[in-house]
Amino acid sequence: MKGSNTHILTVVGCGDAFSSGGNAQTCFHVESPKGTFLIDCGAGSLTGLKKHNLDVADIDTIIVSHFHGDHYGGLPYLLLDAVKEKREEQLTIVTPPGGEEKIRRLLALLYPGTEVLGKLNLLFASYQQEVEIKLPYLTILPVAVAHKPESQPYAVRIRTAEKTIGYSGDTSWTDELLKVAAGSDLFICECCFYSTVVEGHLNYLQLSEHIPRFDTKKVLLTHFDEEMLAHLDKVEPAHAYDGLRLML
Repeated sequence: MKGSNTHILTVVGCGDAFSSGGNAQTCFHVESPKGTFLIDCGAGSLTGLKKHNLDVADIDTIIVSHFHGDHYGGLPYLLLDAVKEKREEQLTIVTPPGGEEKIRRLLALLYPGTEVLGKLNLLFASYQQEVEIKLPYLTILPVAVAHKPESQPYAVRIRTAEKTIGYSGDTSWTDELLKVAAGSDLFICECCFYSTVVEGHLNYLQLSEHIPRFDTKKVLLTHFDEEMLAHLDKVEPAHAYDGLRLML
């Protein structure tokens, strides 16, 4: 990809918390001309990355939308793998406030007595509402959304020099999503249900009323439960599936 503006997005996981339909939990891998990053890292992400022949060592940034296990529960295993592989390159982890301590506690519960964080070159960064985080080749704009408050939920707008990707995270409908999608090359939007109303999530019948309002080149729906999977033939926008690769 050297000398190209092309970004390759691979859906490592598009499932809900219950891995409905056998789909892995949320994780998107994006290879850009200047670096490679993950959007969310649900439980099983390490397995998915290796299954799809994506080099874990190439990942330099991990962006976490909120603190639910199906969105960041894979981090301990990815970090443990990095220690095993004797990774020396810096890895940046961007989360809602408190991410480093939460990950440290997870590792202590899962692998007591095993030193992980101290053996890696890690940089942690935390969101502040609508304050851009500037990293060497990308910027991240976090926008608070409507999910379980305890999970500190954010949508994120990610910009490289060439492309813009918006991602809803988990959320009920909020007009803040229009801001995240505005002018993007791709807007990845959760759509957990088809018609069932559940607080903190979107359903397709509701979301379809708003899709024409998104200022984006492409909408990609994700995070499906069994009901949504059973109705995909009635869904107009593109929908994610594990292993899908998009050229942006």
